[in-house]
Amino acid sequence: MTDARDTGLALNPKYDDNGLITAVVTDAAGGDLLMVAHMNAQALALTIETGLAHFWSRSRQSLWKKGETSGHMLQVRDIRIDCDQDAVWVKAVPAGPTCHTGARSCFFRRVGPDGLTRVDPVVDRAADAAG
Repeated sequence: MTDARDTGLALNPKYDDNGLITAVVTDAAGGDLLMVAHMNAQALALTIETGLAHFWSRSRQSLWKKGETSGHMLQVRDIRIDCDQDAVWVKAVPAGPTCHTGARSCFFRRVGPDGLTRVDPVVDRAADAAG
């Protein structure tokens, strides 16, 4: 390999045609997969700068800080980038459920021969807000 992006130590993200890079988020303590989202250059820079995970919402076409409205922010412990710098791995400490459904992880369902089964309980968001 002679490509400095693949082997060097300079951060040089390879954003797609929409200016995005895939971000995989895992629990820093246990390693569980929490979510997959996208970052643009601003989201990645803010994540690095603040230590809180920021993403680009493709549906809303806007920048968002994870947990900004729910309080369930992701405190970043480590950020890694893959060999060709087109995906990042964020290791974080979640301050509550990561999924907008109230589940600990966005990957709360298992695919099997009989369809989907739940593997993570959903937090009672009403009780959580009241208490």
